[in-house]
Amino acid sequence: MNAPLSDREKALMGMGEPRLRKEDARFIQGKGNYVDDIKLPGMVHMDIVRSPLAHARIKRINKEAALQVPGVLAVLTAEDLKPLKLHWMPTLAGDVAAVLADGKVHFQMQEVAVVIAEDPYAAADGVEAVEVEYEELPAVVDPFEALKPDAPVVREDLAGKTEGAHGKRYHHNHIFTWEAGDKAATDAVFAQAPVTVKQEMHYPRVHPCPLETCGSVASFDSVRGELTVWITHQAPHVVRTVVSMLSGLPESKVRIICPDIGGGFGNKVGIYPGYVCSIVASIVLGRPVKWVEDRIEHLSSTAFARHYHMTGELAATADGKILALRANVVADHGAFDACADPSKFPAGLFHICTGSYDIPTAYCRVDGVYTNKAPGGVAYRCSFRVTEAVYLIERMVDVLAQKLNIDKAEIRAKNFIRKEQFPYPQAFGFEYDSGDYHTALQKVLEAVDYKGLREEQARKRADPNCPTLMGIGLVTFTEVVGAGPTKVCDILGVGMFDSCEIRVHPTGSAIARMGTITQGQGHQTTYAQIIATELGIPSDLIQVEEGDTATAPYGLGTYGSRSTPVAGAAIAMAARKIHAKARKIAAHLLEVSEADLEWEIDRFKVKGRDDKFKTMKDIAWAAYHQPPAGLEPGLEAVHYYDPPNFTYPFGVYLCVVDIDKGTGETKIRRFYALDDCGTRINPMIIEGQIHGGLTEGFAVAMGQLLSFDKQGNIQGNSFMDYFIPTAVETPKWETDYTVTPSPHHPIGAKGVAESPPRGQHPNLHQRHPSMPLPSRRNAHQHAPYGLAGVARAQKERGSHQLTPTGAQASRACATSTSTSYNIRVHIHGSRHRQAISRGRRP
Repeated sequence: MNAPLSDREKALMGMGEPRLRKEDARFIQGKGNYVDDIKLPGMVHMDIVRSPLAHARIKRINKEAALQVPGVLAVLTAEDLKPLKLHWMPTLAGDVAAVLADGKVHFQMQEVAVVIAEDPYAAADGVEAVEVEYEELPAVVDPFEALKPDAPVVREDLAGKTEGAHGKRYHHNHIFTWEAGDKAATDAVFAQAPVTVKQEMHYPRVHPCPLETCGSVASFDSVRGELTVWITHQAPHVVRTVVSMLSGLPESKVRIICPDIGGGFGNKVGIYPGYVCSIVASIVLGRPVKWVEDRIEHLSSTAFARHYHMTGELAATADGKILALRANVVADHGAFDACADPSKFPAGLFHICTGSYDIPTAYCRVDGVYTNKAPGGVAYRCSFRVTEAVYLIERMVDVLAQKLNIDKAEIRAKNFIRKEQFPYPQAFGFEYDSGDYHTALQKVLEAVDYKGLREEQARKRADPNCPTLMGIGLVTFTEVVGAGPTKVCDILGVGMFDSCEIRVHPTGSAIARMGTITQGQGHQTTYAQIIATELGIPSDLIQVEEGDTATAPYGLGTYGSRSTPVAGAAIAMAARKIHAKARKIAAHLLEVSEADLEWEIDRFKVKGRDDKFKTMKDIAWAAYHQPPAGLEPGLEAVHYYDPPNFTYPFGVYLCVVDIDKGTGETKIRRFYALDDCGTRINPMIIEGQIHGGLTEGFAVAMGQLLSFDKQGNIQGNSFMDYFIPTAVETPKWETDYTVTPSPHHPIGAKGVAESPPRGQHPNLHQRHPSMPLPSRRNAHQHAPYGLAGVARAQKERGSHQLTPTGAQASRACATSTSTSYNIRVHIHGSRHRQAISRGRRP
């Protein structure tokens, strides 16, 4: 049947269609399958003993009482892991990290021992029965203090090592110095520039905090020598490689399964001690071992994001044309360098910090520093430090505009890279693929009546009786995503390509297996839509599988907005291999040459003959039953895609806020977000991704913060304190788009999921150099030096007086002492019980 073109197009539900997500039906019925849902015969449970101190020597660990707890099977410490050489493990950044504390703890809530028991309750009781004697050491939590000559030594295991994974170390707490750009040329421009501006800013430590915490179920088959691990991770094949390296098991005997994952946002890229210990415990006991952390453990010990102390400088002409940029960063990495960045870029892709602007000369330097805090530095809804880079350049452009009294929209338009300059060679070596920044900016300004907003703002500023302040934020950003080209991007030496395998079945349906893993991005829907458009098979008939290394081709996973730019390209290229074979089969069936055929939505037809055609379903059947002579049966293909370049999505975001002069209450009146992600695969999913990203950006800007007192005690590590916005706090988002396809991507797509926070954070902080806004910070987050901080918070809030909870006041008072203790500690999850006996000073 030769149905109308529009009907056939609609039946495919391919690219560009806002179709509903295929995966949602089972989730809304409660039929998801997460790590904590895994139940295996004979399975036991693991829990972790964690340090209450940020820096201390471990004098003694007594397991005896714990081993007497009914149901407890084993207690493991670093001493038990040493014969296996698993007490330390490599990090993705080229450092090493303690699996279990080896004679010393480096941060509060560090893993000290694990307890394995018949059920989680016995494991928790066992944890509380483990006795640990500590000798407290001075802690250092400020990276600038950490670089002083007499600062406490965080990493004694690195004593005498002057070389790190990324070059020279000039101090015992120094990790690396990474530089990009031309320092001499940049300094010369600054020396001669008519105008220079400088701004110090702090992007504080925050946490991705996905809905599901981290966990694993490890099952070792001692008869077959095979290990299967169900795990919450964003890169299952990388886990398989790392587990093989650590355990000595052949990679062919290691199977990693990532079932449904309740959010990742970069937090589930690293390898955590709990994963390793569950695997060791399963090998030792010969039984499946489950470990799932609680929320306080998750916020306290898994990978944080940001924590950049940045100094930005711009050199410009008197009329606002930017001549050069200079940036210096001190990066707090915590106790171990566990950043999840491409190996060649210890500061990630921070050198995108020239943004959307035609800045001819630039230089940046980033120094990584050890402190007594949990390790991390992951890309929270971000592509490898791009968030920090955008924050820096957008703040600096506003500082320059303020100094020169130029409108923020005008100064941006003046400095934009022009459309005809693409592909654009950026000062740090990136090659921007495509962009049309002026069109995007103009569309936003017209949509919100920018001129009218400025007039309203001027009237209110002129009226001394106006009860509110009116702020207008404007951000234009360019992101670099799609890691990445293997010539510059790898993890542990494995290039950051990605992969797809497609099999078309005889009856015309298909299955695609990917090297990525969804954590809520809608891969089962969007990947199927790409295949539907490329092969003419309805997306409802295409199954997408990810996350099982036993069946999926090797890939580098999902993070940094690389799913569409890299895996999406692999899908298109694999589909085109099938398409080429299908053309041969169609020509055979229609008894014409391939040159006589043309493709039309879901079929090959003879040119000029609408009645002579073969659908993909016809071709699939023939591929298995009557292929042409010399052509092997079947209709399938595999493709590994190594992108020739990154992709560069961009956007323009505008925000209007009203602030009550009397109370400081801030209300977001309007937030308008325009994104350009190239070719749009599913507009509805794009909309959802942008809404989610904007909400996460709003959370960071307005309240998320992990702070520490001088002793290294983490504050705000529960949902009672850590800000997670609900529908009540979240503003209404208005979204818009332009389409500027990537010229080197097979379908022109650029990626979108990581973009919204880029434009969100600096929008709400264009006159405040640090985050979150003071009016949103919790009392304890102002109290690094005791109750004085609470008083300061009360003063800042004016009439919004805060009374600290009993726990906050107690914590503030308790941490004001510097007395040394020998401490016998029982600690588990949210039950922070301590039996403290004052001892003599060592």
